[in-house]
Amino acid sequence: MSKTLTEIAKQLDAANKKIQLIYAFNGMGKTRLSRAFKQFIASKNDGDEDGETPRKTLYYNAFTEDLFYWDNDLDHDVEPKLKIQPNSFTDWILRERGDTDIVKNFQRYANNKLTPLFQEKDVVKGSKKTGEKTYPEVTFSLDTGTERSGNLKISKGEESNFIWSIFYTLFQEVVSILDEPDPNKRDSNDFDRLEYVFIDDPVSSLDENHLIELAVDLAGLVKLSKSDLKFVITTHSPLFYNVLSNELSNKAYEKQSDGTYKPKYKPDKEFKKYRLEKKSDGLFQLIDQPTDSPFSYHLFLLSELQIAIKSGQIRKYHFSFIRNILEKMATFLGYNYWPALLPKTGDGKPDPFANRILNLSSHSAHAGEEITDIEDTDKERLDDLVKYLIETYGFRQQAENELPHPKIPPA
Repeated sequence: MSKTLTEIAKQLDAANKKIQLIYAFNGMGKTRLSRAFKQFIASKNDGDEDGETPRKTLYYNAFTEDLFYWDNDLDHDVEPKLKIQPNSFTDWILRERGDTDIVKNFQRYANNKLTPLFQEKDVVKGSKKTGEKTYPEVTFSLDTGTERSGNLKISKGEESNFIWSIFYTLFQEVVSILDEPDPNKRDSNDFDRLEYVFIDDPVSSLDENHLIELAVDLAGLVKLSKSDLKFVITTHSPLFYNVLSNELSNKAYEKQSDGTYKPKYKPDKEFKKYRLEKKSDGLFQLIDQPTDSPFSYHLFLLSELQIAIKSGQIRKYHFSFIRNILEKMATFLGYNYWPALLPKTGDGKPDPFANRILNLSSHSAHAGEEITDIEDTDKERLDDLVKYLIETYGFRQQAENELPHPKIPPA
């Protein structure tokens, strides 16, 4: 049944799982869901006994990156600085824990020679110093071993990794603090009322090796959390989703004082995974994914194509889907040229019409070639090509009741 994002947020909260993992295409509403979820959790209890609103959710999403922007020093072009909008998150982690772990995490996922340097300033109210510190900007230098460069402007990918490293370090600290069950023994009580950590797509700029490393690290962090803290993680990356799913589907054990091991994390009770889909009416559906089977991206795309063909709702992006499937098949089967998988003509060459459809619809070089309405002949050839791939390469035929209901994702 289709729902609003607020209703899906309510559904996630009602599931009462330690970890919930969601896959969705870009543009399906992951970031909006993170906002709706934060607002829903906050609305459950607008204030505590003192009239204050306790922090219930920590989240990382596209809005998190908006806290950071560049001062490019256009006048002199010698001191580019990454500015940080005033916020309690970065100030807390830097003031209370320092920058050592942030630098370590950043260098691990980006470049171990690239070093951030946070600029510390006094907090001033009126004309008086409050005694607190704030960290409004950061510069970067490159240490080659023999010399250190001056201030650098890092790439957009490195910037995204840096911002993620700050918030990942914050999540690590929060988990560590809340692992102490007695609030009176915690070294900070700022997160005593925290219920959720919501992480939306932290992988946009990572290569595959670092992406896998991050997924393993993140899974380990959330699985071994000893408190009642819950986690919601969303992603558009099939690889990140699969690695997380595999890691989170395995039990975790904790060593006891007598040398034995006790189950600490039980995925059958504490883990759930989904796909988020946007329906043609603008509403959304959160679809359960079986916890005992992997999410296969190419099979998902193939089922989307079958749905579109059956319903007659074929759009231009569906040809991108089939090219994506062919590229993955070619890699798996050992071909270095995906058209080798296409139907052959009488002289043994790939069907030129099928090849033309894929190239025109998937990798158009000119805006004028961006076709919105698909010709009936192209629709027929897409149907023929999907049937050919299923029959020729042994894909399991999905029964009618296994296919989701027809839908139109955003173009």
